Amino acid sequence: MGTVTISSKYQIVISKEIRTKLNIKAGQKLQVIQIGERIELIPVKPINEYRGFVTGIDTTLEREKDRV
Repeated sequence: MGTVTISSKYQIVISKEIRTKLNIKAGQKLQVIQIGERIELIPVKPINEYRGFVTGIDTTLEREKDRV
């Protein structure tokens, strides 16, 4: 894990190692989430990359007798 410095324009640089591991490209959007005193950056992916990610999920479940 590395450290970053915030520029006078409040910008940060993500290291090449992290960009490569997460396949982050220039111009890509990141979602910013604050959790307590922590900031998380989550790469936003196009919706078509999620196609089929739940393939094979078991959707059967037992319902209570009073439910249809």
